[in-house]
Amino acid sequence: MTSDLRNRLLLLLVLPLCALATVGVWLDYRSADEAASQHDQRLVRLLPALADSVLAPPIRENEPPLLLLAPPIEDFLRQHPGFSGFSVRDPKGRLLLGDAWVHEAVPTTNAPEFHSVEFGGVTYRVAVQRGRTGAGELVVALADGSDPRQQWAQQLLMRVLLPNLVLVMAAGLAIHWAVRRAFKPLVDLADAVEHRSPRDLSPIDEASSPTEVRPLVHSLNRLFALVNAQAEGQRRFVADAAHQLRTPLAGLQAQVEAWAMMAKASVPDRSAATGQPDGRFPVPDARPQGAIMLSADQIEKLRNATRRTSQLAHQLLALSRADARSLDAQPSQRVDLKDLCETLLETFLDAATGKGLDLGLEVEPVHVTGHGWLVRELLSNLVDNAIKYTPAGGVVTIRCGTRAGRSGPARVFLEVEDDGPGVPPAERSRVMQRFYRVPGTVGEGTGLGLAIADEIARVHRATLTLGTGPEERGLRITVIFPF
Repeated sequence: MTSDLRNRLLLLLVLPLCALATVGVWLDYRSADEAASQHDQRLVRLLPALADSVLAPPIRENEPPLLLLAPPIEDFLRQHPGFSGFSVRDPKGRLLLGDAWVHEAVPTTNAPEFHSVEFGGVTYRVAVQRGRTGAGELVVALADGSDPRQQWAQQLLMRVLLPNLVLVMAAGLAIHWAVRRAFKPLVDLADAVEHRSPRDLSPIDEASSPTEVRPLVHSLNRLFALVNAQAEGQRRFVADAAHQLRTPLAGLQAQVEAWAMMAKASVPDRSAATGQPDGRFPVPDARPQGAIMLSADQIEKLRNATRRTSQLAHQLLALSRADARSLDAQPSQRVDLKDLCETLLETFLDAATGKGLDLGLEVEPVHVTGHGWLVRELLSNLVDNAIKYTPAGGVVTIRCGTRAGRSGPARVFLEVEDDGPGVPPAERSRVMQRFYRVPGTVGEGTGLGLAIADEIARVHRATLTLGTGPEERGLRITVIFPF
């Protein structure tokens, strides 16, 4: 848009300059034409003097007539040495006196005629007239090489076209520079908007913008405010909904967990007492009449459902907090990755042991700058996914440290590796999408773990990549933090 507007403005300024240059050429030609007309009139006035200079016919045959140049003719020839000439010819066109190169067709009338003759690289204006002289009827011609019209035509390129072309080009360059300088604030504004983060909806400073662009900046700021308000409303809704779900879900999960523990402990006794081999029993605290009978298997399914729902609410809240643009305004802090990995190892050790997994740790003392609770959430999702999808007897390893890049200094990394089923290379770009799960995946999940981890990595300007685990098995997820 800016380039097109700049080119149009440049064209609108250069075209009038070209028109003015054309007018200047035309005026220059008109000026030369008027000067040439004056020269023509001067030549016409000198022709009778040249005719009067022929005083008498030749004394002997084959000799020229008697010639005595009149003072006006002598002055004319003396003032234009090398650029003037004359000739006297008989009615048949034979040269009697003067310069042989001054020749033209013999006029049929006594009216003066004008012609142009090229001689010695000079274009001459020649005036010819047939009339009475002292030697009878002869044809006299007078040539002038200083005619401005002839010189203008000869020096058209050097004196007119080239200077005007140079002038137009210089003006075009000057205008291009001036237009570029004038449009620089608009170009800077476009670059500032283009390189903004998607989360940056702060208003643009109108005072730093040109007066002509301020209405556009004001409209952009109004649009930013509307989009920001809408996004904030959506984030608040998701955050509030997830937060409000956590309390009742936590209570429900606690109650179901208690039921499940009681079901496991009471199945043998109740089978013996009631003779119900399927392990059915009345829900605790229920009245005997109308009691709801649930099996241990049904309670187990209910517990798993409440766990998944609680995890989903937790992940939705984490995703909403990771999406929040207000993170940019929050102060960053020093996050000790070694301490974080050790803490999460203790947190997930029971879950890994219960599944028969070897949960290991390979850490170095490193730290990054960011939001500690978000980095913890990122690592928690990666470890939870690894434990969830790695079969019994597998190995899950948590790593952190520094790693040399292909170019430049070493960079801090955080990594979780397992020897589970892994993710096919064709699916690695899609598993980052929210609520997407690889077809055929065993186990239950929400499809949000990697999406949350990737979102948190982007918040910290880190890069999350998926690779293959040890011995070309499993999955290795690496987060490389910026310098």
